[in-house]
Amino acid sequence: MRNVVIGFLGTQLDMGKRREWRPSVQLCEHPDFPVDRLELIHDQRHYHLACNVAKAIAKTSPDTEVRLVSIDMANPWDFQEVYGKLYDFAAEYGFDEDRERYHVHLTTGTHVAQICWFLLTESRHIPARLLQTGPPREGAAPQGTLDVIDLDLTRYNALQRRFEAAARDHSAMLLGGIETTSPAMQALAARLDLVATGSDAPILLLGDPGTGKSHLAAQIHELKLVRRRIKGRLVQVNCATLRGGQALPALFGQRRAATGVAGSERPGFLREADGGVLFLDHIDELGLDEQAALLQVIETGRYCPVGSEAEVTARFHLIATAASAPGALVRAGRLRPDLHARLSQWVVRLPPLRERRQDIQAHLLDMIDSSERQLDRKTGFNADALVRYLRFAQDPGTLWPGNLRDLHASAHRMAVLAERGRITVPMVEAEIATLIEQWNSATADLDEVLLAEVLPDSARLDEFDRAQLAAVIRACRECANLSAAGRRLFAMSRAEKASQNDADRLRKYLSRFGLDWAAVSGNQPG
Repeated sequence: MRNVVIGFLGTQLDMGKRREWRPSVQLCEHPDFPVDRLELIHDQRHYHLACNVAKAIAKTSPDTEVRLVSIDMANPWDFQEVYGKLYDFAAEYGFDEDRERYHVHLTTGTHVAQICWFLLTESRHIPARLLQTGPPREGAAPQGTLDVIDLDLTRYNALQRRFEAAARDHSAMLLGGIETTSPAMQALAARLDLVATGSDAPILLLGDPGTGKSHLAAQIHELKLVRRRIKGRLVQVNCATLRGGQALPALFGQRRAATGVAGSERPGFLREADGGVLFLDHIDELGLDEQAALLQVIETGRYCPVGSEAEVTARFHLIATAASAPGALVRAGRLRPDLHARLSQWVVRLPPLRERRQDIQAHLLDMIDSSERQLDRKTGFNADALVRYLRFAQDPGTLWPGNLRDLHASAHRMAVLAERGRITVPMVEAEIATLIEQWNSATADLDEVLLAEVLPDSARLDEFDRAQLAAVIRACRECANLSAAGRRLFAMSRAEKASQNDADRLRKYLSRFGLDWAAVSGNQPG
């Protein structure tokens, strides 16, 4: 691979007045470090010096290509200006890591420039190593020394804060621009930022349907592109659609020899994802044979397409989703233990909407904005209508079984039906009734199954009692103990009661049906 070095022109050292050693020139003379191209950054005031340095390099290292890069800075000691100019340089530069190795020369330029170089390489905006050269020691080679170095940033708090702000921007990217106030989502985004930047290992996303796993996979792909971890596209595969004999050809590709039929060749999803991200949705739906073949590709980067005896290569970052935790899938025989070991390094669980109700308003308004763009008209809530909708949406009794998918459908319905661009209280009431009806119809049969687990003679209950008791049992199973379940179930009426012992109220309610905490939750009494 070609060595490319990026560095500033030394306006004093490269003149060679104090000593014969000129860092930009002698950098290109190290026999064990050939420089194929030097990107020499200068301002217009020192253009002639840059030309002289380029000529000197041409004499001593004729194989080195020197590119003069003009970047004018009013104040080379101004952190904001230097960082901004170098950031723009990095953003516009066409890095090609498959063919070139990049290095940043720190010897020339100000201390400010050195720190900015460090920040840009540390954040992978510039995919390079840092080089420090020095004058020759007594009796040593005339080209001087060349070392890989590190920098101490502890004194540069202002730049560190700017770097942290950039990290927060990347976390916001993972959340799709939604300003979450949920501690769980903030921690998840911060962790994923580190994982997506520092690791190429597979990422397994878990969560209830509709929590946004597919959207998060797309955002991780975008972040990896920004951080220059990948260069390829995102290839999304729903593994539930890969059945029988079509699974292997779809994933690994197929040669004509497999069928003998012209036009039966296909590249396969793995080939399409080469250099990018392969997103396998519902990976536990793959057959065990396909899982074994996939594991080999993850570990070696090589595989044989169907109908071929010649190996091909594919390097991709894997993101997968599964119906439940990988350990449970292994016990159920739906996931190979060796694939489980590979997927368990980075497991991320997306919390359901009911666990982060404080984010509902931000998601709702963002979804209304998206609907505005689709409908090409301005849409908004009347103040009292927004209050009414949020009171329902954030109520502990509103479980949002479809999570963000339900919320998105609800927001879009209201936006479409807001003929004059305003969502009113009657429209909100109608939408709430629609949601309740949909959820009740979807869970009616599930209520019967749930009640039969804990109450064999549940058929004797009135319809009202069956629905209420099923909701109480679900709340108990989703809470850590009796007190937590009581707080959730009686959140709205607590203020009206003389006694606020929610656990006792719930215990008495269950006893009406001959039940207790252990019977409905499977836990010890709490």
